[in-house]
Amino acid sequence: MNRQDVLSDVVKDISVRKGMSMSDLVSEMKASGGFTAKKLADGIEILQRMIEDEDCLRFLSFPACIIATGARGIIKDMLKLGWFDVVMTTCGTVDHDLARSWAEYYHGSFDMDDALLHREGVNRLGNVLVPNESYGKILEERIQPVLEQMWDEGTRKVSTKDLLWRFGSSLDDESSILYWAAKNKIPVYVPGITDGAFGYQAWSFWQEHKDLTIDVFQDEKELSDLVFEAKKTGALILGGGISKHHTMWWNQFKGGLDYAVYVTTALEYDGSLSGARMKEGISWGKVAEEASEVTIEGDATAFLPIMMACLLERTKSI
Repeated sequence: MNRQDVLSDVVKDISVRKGMSMSDLVSEMKASGGFTAKKLADGIEILQRMIEDEDCLRFLSFPACIIATGARGIIKDMLKLGWFDVVMTTCGTVDHDLARSWAEYYHGSFDMDDALLHREGVNRLGNVLVPNESYGKILEERIQPVLEQMWDEGTRKVSTKDLLWRFGSSLDDESSILYWAAKNKIPVYVPGITDGAFGYQAWSFWQEHKDLTIDVFQDEKELSDLVFEAKKTGALILGGGISKHHTMWWNQFKGGLDYAVYVTTALEYDGSLSGARMKEGISWGKVAEEASEVTIEGDATAFLPIMMACLLERTKSI
């Protein structure tokens, strides 16, 4: 690398014009050389190539918290449009998706009196308010009858994917992630299925139905088959934790992800998985050495709408 090669790409000022498209704005952000703005533009380009690559098995990984927000609608639309082939997430996603299909969440703020909220039976998730009647109570009322019906039909062993497809099929709500996953036969894997209200309800049902088994090994078998049969794989990973790790874990067995876009608010200095940038995964073989990858530091609830709007304009699959 010589000096001329290093200094070949000039930083340009952003020009925001009345009536410009989201795609044009993102192109301006890329040309600006502006820190996270350029990373976001790069990430959108990687996602576009991934979505349009017919040989690519596409993973969508995300945590529960954003499903308590309006970002749920973007995740739903991505599944409705068939942009992703596999969902990897947490039990809390199931909780919030089902709860919001049956009840309402509300706006709050980060600075509210949490002791007062507790006394009023209102849970705070950041600046989102979740009343008890919109969460624990409604989930118990609605989940138990579906489990009872499955039991009466003879179900004794079920994978998390098939269990969640069953619940998605039971919904009459097109705003639901599980509804579209079931309708479009997109597998939803939750490696930590007991870590949430849905898992607790399944455990409560098991207390009186000890022959019922949630077969997580069947999920792993399916993930193994999907990855080993894939020519290429890619992932949009929102946030860290178990859903990020499980996505990357399985992809190491085919030589790593070929496309990887990671959006995170976590810091790298503590050595955490959530803070680890995508390029660290190369050392583990979870991201291919030649992969198109980027880590975008920021809040997914702010970046997802921009990503979605730009991809809708750019992708040939729409």
